[in-house]
Amino acid sequence: MLKLHNLSKIYRTDDVETVALDSVNIEIDAGEFVAVMGPSGCGKSTLLNIIGMLDASTSGGYNFMGEEVAGYSESQLSHIRKHNIGFIFQSFNLIDELTVQENIELALLYHNIATKERRERVAHVMDKVGIAHRAKHMPSQLSGGQQQRVAVARAVVGEQALILADEPTGNLDSAHGQEVMEMLQGLNAEGTTIVMVTHSPTHSDYARRIINLFDGHVVTENLRAIG
Repeated sequence: MLKLHNLSKIYRTDDVETVALDSVNIEIDAGEFVAVMGPSGCGKSTLLNIIGMLDASTSGGYNFMGEEVAGYSESQLSHIRKHNIGFIFQSFNLIDELTVQENIELALLYHNIATKERRERVAHVMDKVGIAHRAKHMPSQLSGGQQQRVAVARAVVGEQALILADEPTGNLDSAHGQEVMEMLQGLNAEGTTIVMVTHSPTHSDYARRIINLFDGHVVTENLRAIG
């Protein structure tokens, strides 16, 4: 699905040069569940942002679904991102003034999809993540676990092939965190590719492969046995 080749990201100011990623080589196949781990400041979120085309590399190659996208314009990247990638964030990023249903449907408004089909997709995905009974509620009326379920539903309603999750359980207690991880595992079992940044060894165990970063380098990759 995607391949990063000698990819580097350097942040520069007038006085300081910070290397966030240094000659990273990663290949992720369709249908994988990959966890990215490492200490704070090692480049995990930068890596996820580049994979998600929210940030651009300084050098190196990025092949996404057979297309070399490094160097593409923001409008080109936005088009690819909109149709292929869903995002789940630690802070949920729901809009307080919109209901659960409206928050999820918002992800489809930029697609050329008829209203009837939008509503059907939203209803289906709300049922899928167990939040249909909260459709008319506002985010403030939900628990943290329920808000993250809405965020997951919003990420997958567009039927994107790749889900990027940045510390998706970071603001949740252990019980709700486990619920979200089981939901992601279920989506992966249905064929969705998932790349997740996490600090939690317990949650990384849900992934098939674990990539460890340190100071912008890939230091280890571990493939977990199934069963």
